[in-house]
Amino acid sequence: MEAHPDDAPRRNLELKSRCRNLAQAREAVLQLGARDGAVLEQTDTYFHCSSGRLKLRETAGRGAELIAYARPDLAEVRASEYHLAPVDHPVRLKQCLASALGVRVLVVKRRELLIWHNVRIHLDDVEGLGTFVELEAVMGPSEDEAVSEAHIKLLAAALSLQPDDYIASSYGDLMQP
Repeated sequence: MEAHPDDAPRRNLELKSRCRNLAQAREAVLQLGARDGAVLEQTDTYFHCSSGRLKLRETAGRGAELIAYARPDLAEVRASEYHLAPVDHPVRLKQCLASALGVRVLVVKRRELLIWHNVRIHLDDVEGLGTFVELEAVMGPSEDEAVSEAHIKLLAAALSLQPDDYIASSYGDLMQP
C-alpha cells in the first residue's frame, strides 16, 4: 500500500511565551499586517503515552482532531513534528483513549487566531494558567526554516516578549502539579 502525503508527519516551528496583555499583543501584530483568523473555544484532553504527547482537541463549532506530537522542551524557537487525524466521534474516542491510556490533564482555553505570512499567532487565555502568546510557523514543502524562524523572532520583538517569559513545555505540562 502506497503512503499518502497526509501520512507523513507535519512540521512547524514554534515559540510560546507568557503575555500580560493580549489586547496590546493583538494591536501590535495587526500593525505588522497580521490578519484576523477566528476566535476558538478549545478543550484539549491530554492522554498518557509512552513518547511525545497525545491530545484530543475539541473546538466548539468546528469539530475535533487527535494530535500526536513530539518536540523538545526548550524555552526558545523549536521544531515540532506532529500527526493530525480528524475525529468524527470525539466523545467515544475520548472514552476509549481514557480507558486504555488514562487522562493526564484537561486544558480549556480561549484562543484568538491571527495570521502573518506562514505564522499562526495564538493569543491564548488558558483556564487556571493565565494568558500566553504562541507563535507557530507552519512548515510546508516550500517554506524556508531560516525565514520562518526570522518571522517568529520579528513577531516576538514586536510583541516585546522577553526570554524569561518563554515557556518550554505544553499547557498540559504546566497544568500538572
